[in-house]
Amino acid sequence: MKIKKKSAVMLCGVFCTALTAVPVLADTEVQKYTNTDFAMDTVVSETLYTTGDDLNTAIGQKIRDIETEYLSWTDEDSQIAKLNAASGETTEVSDELAGYLEKIFQLAKDSNGAFDPTIGKIIRLWDITGENPHVPEQSELDELLKDVGYQKVSLDGDKVTLEKGATLDLGATGKGIGCDVVSDFLKTQKDVSGMILNLGGSSVMAYGEKPDGSDWKVAVTDPRDVEGDYLGAITLEGGEFLSTSGDYEKYFMEDGKRYHHILDPKTGYPVWNGLDSVTVVCDSGLLADGLSTACFVLGMDDALELLEKYNAEAVFVDEDKNVYLTSGMKDRFELMKNTYTVKEAE
Repeated sequence: MKIKKKSAVMLCGVFCTALTAVPVLADTEVQKYTNTDFAMDTVVSETLYTTGDDLNTAIGQKIRDIETEYLSWTDEDSQIAKLNAASGETTEVSDELAGYLEKIFQLAKDSNGAFDPTIGKIIRLWDITGENPHVPEQSELDELLKDVGYQKVSLDGDKVTLEKGATLDLGATGKGIGCDVVSDFLKTQKDVSGMILNLGGSSVMAYGEKPDGSDWKVAVTDPRDVEGDYLGAITLEGGEFLSTSGDYEKYFMEDGKRYHHILDPKTGYPVWNGLDSVTVVCDSGLLADGLSTACFVLGMDDALELLEKYNAEAVFVDEDKNVYLTSGMKDRFELMKNTYTVKEAE
């Protein structure tokens, strides 16, 4: 059995591995600070432009705090863990978590359950990122599927009620939420002119602008050549977020078949619909993260309507080495691999 986890995708010419503080332009006081950190079980790469202090360490801590305080299902003190422990009862949560949940449940509804935050038990049954990745028995899946369905959770202001047996897992939006928290923090820092933040290669935030006015560019992984050259690059504007979901990120091979971590909430099995990856760009980290998962599960044809509803753009890569671009992605995507063919998503 072969187990594979995705290596971090780097931003084109942006990140380095050591903390530095160097002038960007000789005639300004703007400084460039870069850092590599670890949070949310992934490598975090940060590049900050500011006339003030280096905030990268504080930013890394904010991301860790959002996980331990709100999102972690393993930390019994987190709000999600407490919600799950109180399954069958009504629990009051913070305004912040209630706000996240409102967006998450709306996306679940809009995607007709293709994105579903109640699938955590089945994710853990497969144990794709753990020590015993395996194909579960159908009887095991059937039993756990009884507790899956976003309709099993109700939200009334700050009060959350889970039907008995149902649980919440916000892992599919966690990195996006982390990006949103950092973006909101930077808006309070008048000395900061720009930042690019990359969580594990799958979630990226662009904030403000570079001192020289050049574009923020994000490299997109070739899903079948993850250790080689990149598939392409996407230009981001300040205030935009990018998220990628792909079958190459976390998976194991058994009997020649790839079992990956993006599961269909209706069947409990990995999604096999001809797509290798989906990359989404929009104005929210949480939504970019959730939409990339939803669009992968839905497949390109059904995903286009959902993307339009959220004013989001996307790149779809399929197993036949076609790259499909939504209309707003045509001028911002640059192909870097001649083994792929670019087409219009329609």
